[in-house]
Amino acid sequence: MQTIGLIGGMSWESTALYYKLINERVRDRMGKLHSAPLLMYSYDFQEIKEMQYAGRWAEAGASLAEVAQRLERAGARAIVLCTNTMHKLAPDIQAKLTIPFIDIGDATAERIRARGYRRVGLLGTIFTMEQNFYTDRLRAHDLDVLVPTAEERADVNRIIYDELCLGVVAAPSRRRYQEVMAALVGRGADCIILGCTEITMLVGAADTTVETFDTTAIHAETAADFAMR
Repeated sequence: MQTIGLIGGMSWESTALYYKLINERVRDRMGKLHSAPLLMYSYDFQEIKEMQYAGRWAEAGASLAEVAQRLERAGARAIVLCTNTMHKLAPDIQAKLTIPFIDIGDATAERIRARGYRRVGLLGTIFTMEQNFYTDRLRAHDLDVLVPTAEERADVNRIIYDELCLGVVAAPSRRRYQEVMAALVGRGADCIILGCTEITMLVGAADTTVETFDTTAIHAETAADFAMR
């Protein structure tokens, strides 16, 4: 199998899901005691959050690129960045690599198109929902992207950083996400992207009337398939 390099810790709650999901897929496909060969670097997420909110994206990009290079030198044959938001800096990382970078937006968009959907509702951090790096990636796959209203975006973002990244899963927050998803469906979304790797901890298919696409699971499955090919 090919060794996968994981850049995690953003947050460690979702990085733990990546580790579990990748190894479950390898076990289910290969049987016996098989598991995935993985290398991982896990960040102190507080430092990353401070960079995000201060707009220190260049500094964050340089750090992520350096970590990716270290994983490549250690033997990784592909890099997986275990977060949606920091894919804003995917070009900075890819520019320093000679191995594939498995993009979470591409993997998700390909899964959505394979299911025949075109108009997607996007949930994520404020950066993912409001900046162009993620929506443009989806639109490059001929998807029409809807995001929540400003008030809804603020609530979705707050719940991610103040609760889910700390492992807190609260019923009132689930109800709020259900309301936001219902509003997106009411505006014409034919599916929902859970576009932050922690959101799968809170809501899923049972919380909305349309199909949901869990970016954490999709990205992990894509990484596992690369390892096994």
